[in-house]
Amino acid sequence: MTAASPRRPFGADERRARLRRGRLAELLAAAVLMAKGYRIVGRNVKTRAGEIDIIAVRGNRIAFVEVKRRLTDEDAEAAVGGRQAGRIRTAADYWLAYRPRYQAHEQGFDLVLLVPRRWPRHIPNGL
Repeated sequence: MTAASPRRPFGADERRARLRRGRLAELLAAAVLMAKGYRIVGRNVKTRAGEIDIIAVRGNRIAFVEVKRRLTDEDAEAAVGGRQAGRIRTAADYWLAYRPRYQAHEQGFDLVLLVPRRWPRHIPNGL
């Protein structure tokens, strides 16, 4: 008898594909922000309150950016609810608590929406 080959859990390939698409979306979002003059301070930053997709600085403004990739503009805009926005704000507070250098900066909670075959859309203070 031969040992059975290990099976992947159902949906593992799909999860990996979603993760790859999400990383690509965040990379594109970071490129758009850099083209607008932002310096990327962090990507996929984890805090006790949750994860922040991108943290970027331009001048005296620090932006905590949520990236959403969906099939339509409407779905992308609807993907961020009040509860998630609150979690991102709390995560930003945790992050800032350990970085006095950025505490005096103007804070923004931005969105970058990605829809297939369209340029990513940056919405300052979209959260």
